[in-house]
Amino acid sequence: MISKFFKLGFSKCKVSIAIPESKQFNSVNDLNNLKIATSYPNTLKKFLEKEKITSTIHVINGSVEIAPNIGLSDAICDIVSSGSTLYKNNLKEVFTLHKSQAVLAGNKRVVKNNKELFDKFIFRINAVLKAKESKYILLNAPNDKIEAISNILPVLKSPTVLPLNKEGWSSLHSVINENTFWEVIDKIKEAGAEDILVCPIEKMVL
Repeated sequence: MISKFFKLGFSKCKVSIAIPESKQFNSVNDLNNLKIATSYPNTLKKFLEKEKITSTIHVINGSVEIAPNIGLSDAICDIVSSGSTLYKNNLKEVFTLHKSQAVLAGNKRVVKNNKELFDKFIFRINAVLKAKESKYILLNAPNDKIEAISNILPVLKSPTVLPLNKEGWSSLHSVINENTFWEVIDKIKEAGAEDILVCPIEKMVL
């Protein structure tokens, strides 16, 4: 029995309901009396029963997203990742049933007996995942601006500061989070940062 898992943060997707762009959607009750095409009838059936929605399930194996366009259904229930397939078929996501992502799963007893090995494995996975959401940043700044810029770069304990050949200037090296990348760039430019270089990181061991 699988009793322990670790979220890996990639291959994220959802099981969602989508309807044509031209249709209005205010609440889940708007799904009443619709014909919904899906490749996951059991999942959809449980959801409809839970929400007390009366709809007809039309089972399709593959290319579910074309069903509304050819008159086979009023809506679809399918896996959604980027949403580009919905967009290409003039559909919009209106309700999410489940969210999913890749996980590392293991039997609790096996994990306990191999805890040292498991902890090392998790540590290495974390190093890669942390790197994926971070960027290495190098910039030049006047010495009197270093403190203000350092306060905007909170990912590591402190940026590395190296003196430049130009008097009164230094180079700062640090890490910024990918999710707030442009916001941080704008702030450090306003604080006096110049000649900004941003590089990918392969691994982060913290």
